[in-house]
Amino acid sequence: MVAFTFINHVKLFVDGGCRGNPGPGAVGVLVLNASGNAELDLQATCVGTTTCNGAEYKAVIQGLNVCAKYTRGRVTCFTDSQLLVNQMNRRWRLKNDDLRDLFHKVKQCELVFDEVIYTYVSRDNAYIRRVDRALNEAFEG
Repeated sequence: MVAFTFINHVKLFVDGGCRGNPGPGAVGVLVLNASGNAELDLQATCVGTTTCNGAEYKAVIQGLNVCAKYTRGRVTCFTDSQLLVNQMNRRWRLKNDDLRDLFHKVKQCELVFDEVIYTYVSRDNAYIRRVDRALNEAFEG
């Protein structure tokens, strides 16, 4: 039997979206090694009725759960949601009860890692575009 060794650091790219706000939602996650030269996982799933911001949070939850297969060290999470980054980094308050519940679920997911860093990137980022394409394919079935 071969023993699995966790890696020290992964990059997580997440995106969430919905058709209507609220409406049917989908999330996409892409996990890369720290140098970005190896794709470890790409997933996209429908998540039921949600808001756009709720879908972004659900994408992080799914993404962190996927990252737990590869590391217990550091996760650098990239998203095009300024709201999510600012709320997760505690720069902005959580005023919405549904988002507050999702925030706490994300914080629970973080507990298996040494560190989780949230970073904003533009929608034009190639990896975000890739995750966006994947979640739109999930919508299509």
